Amino acid sequence: MTAQDTPWFDDDAGPLVPAYAVTRGRTRSNSHELDMITLVITMSTGIGMTRAEPEYREILRLCGVPKSVAEISAAIRRPLAVTKVLIGDLINDGYVAYRSPQPMNADSADINLLRTVLDGIRAL
Repeated sequence: MTAQDTPWFDDDAGPLVPAYAVTRGRTRSNSHELDMITLVITMSTGIGMTRAEPEYREILRLCGVPKSVAEISAAIRRPLAVTKVLIGDLINDGYVAYRSPQPMNADSADINLLRTVLDGIRAL
């Protein structure tokens, strides 16, 4: 039996739902500024949640401890833009909270932090 003769099952294909279907065609969350390093934490268990997509429950499960948007995106295997929309929905519904890092001014940058980053880059 050749590879072409072997049966193929839908389970082997993995998730076939296009990313835009999960977000109902939305490509950005208009109400929240989320970037890759924004931290997200679960505030509610999701009991009574009306959203049916499994990605929402997975995000709630993952964020029992703070996770970055990039970590969540990798864990649920969805593009970053899709993940931001889903997290925005959960923020609007009050299920998660988020905290974005404070931007650094060049004038107030800690020289020791910059040296540590430079040393880390050199070590690569």
